[in-house]
Amino acid sequence: MKKLISAILLSMSFTAFSQGNNYAQDYTKYQRLAMTPPMGWNSWNKFACNVDENLIKEMADAMVSSGMKDAGYTYINIDDCWHGDRDEKGFIHPDPKRFPSGMKALADYIHSKGLKIGIYSDAGSMTCGGRPGSRGYEFQDALTYAQWEIDYVKYDWCNTEGLKAEGAYKTFTAALKKAGRPIVLSICEWGGNQPWEWGKNVGHLWRTTGDIYNCFDCIKDHGTWKAFGTMQILDKQEGLRKYAGPGHWNDPDMLEVGNGALTPNEDRAHFSMWAMLAAPLIAGNDLKTMNEETKKVLTNKEVIAINQDKLGVQALKYKDEGEFEIFFKPLENGDWAVAFLNRDKASKDFTFDWKANSFTDEEVSKKVFDTQKQNYKLIDLWTGKNIGTTSKVLTAKVPSRDILMLRLVKTK
Repeated sequence: MKKLISAILLSMSFTAFSQGNNYAQDYTKYQRLAMTPPMGWNSWNKFACNVDENLIKEMADAMVSSGMKDAGYTYINIDDCWHGDRDEKGFIHPDPKRFPSGMKALADYIHSKGLKIGIYSDAGSMTCGGRPGSRGYEFQDALTYAQWEIDYVKYDWCNTEGLKAEGAYKTFTAALKKAGRPIVLSICEWGGNQPWEWGKNVGHLWRTTGDIYNCFDCIKDHGTWKAFGTMQILDKQEGLRKYAGPGHWNDPDMLEVGNGALTPNEDRAHFSMWAMLAAPLIAGNDLKTMNEETKKVLTNKEVIAINQDKLGVQALKYKDEGEFEIFFKPLENGDWAVAFLNRDKASKDFTFDWKANSFTDEEVSKKVFDTQKQNYKLIDLWTGKNIGTTSKVLTAKVPSRDILMLRLVKTK
């Protein structure tokens, strides 16, 4: 009898353990999304909390009419301050004054343009703008976003006292998985918890720094936190390239191209370096009113092709001469992209002997650059001109705070 009772109790314990496993969560993201860096537009850099459904529709219209959609831009992302209140069951609703038609209707409009829609939330109790956060409501919010047919979620990190980032983001990605709609997850905890070390299976991109600031080379001190100019953001990408690749990208924050503080040269350098970094290209300007110079930068298909290259390798910094830096990026078909970045306030004359600069990208791609064995044609990606081959020493001038960006095309 004692043996029988023991056997029954043992059986019951296995049953209970098995039943407990039925509640195990899937803490992995949707696969096969963002296989190249996401491209789109986000409301925050230009409009901050001043968002409503008419503005978002106008941006979608402008993305199409400006040629940005044809250049590869896909996402129209609504950042903070779209939120209204939660109902008695805890479900979030959009601000009825700003979004009277509702988010599903707005999503339908954006989808009708052949675009995708993104939305914003926060892992904490409140968003950075003081709206309801997702803490404690992760599964309800994910289900709501799926019902609205959202395609992309930027998930911020304000008001997260007592939370650990990896666990909080795993909870939200599990919620997205449970909701059943493939959604790109943008991890936005500003790099403080080294998301590159754990984010690959949790999100599709992760912020590597604090917020970008609309200047080329400065730091904006807000007292309790700092925002960084484009060059400061660039410097903070050191050591991170090995973590990036198809479906999991380092995110140095959104673009400031066209927001007025940068000169045309600086806009060009900023955009080029984000392309070299295989960074998400998320514009942050007013698409309705941008001038031709801004449009020319944002829709340069040859530069975008470097960013969207399917090999998905982030550029390596090959040489650092203080205010003059050289970056190499291996490309899918054996070509290379090379950027000569002049950060100085004065123009830079330089020469570069291709044959004296062979190397192997040991850290990531294992690709070999050796012009003793392979000759390349040099295409200037901002003028479209063929400027020679690697058989000759390159002699060039880069204007102040500008860039010479080349595609090295294999020759027979």
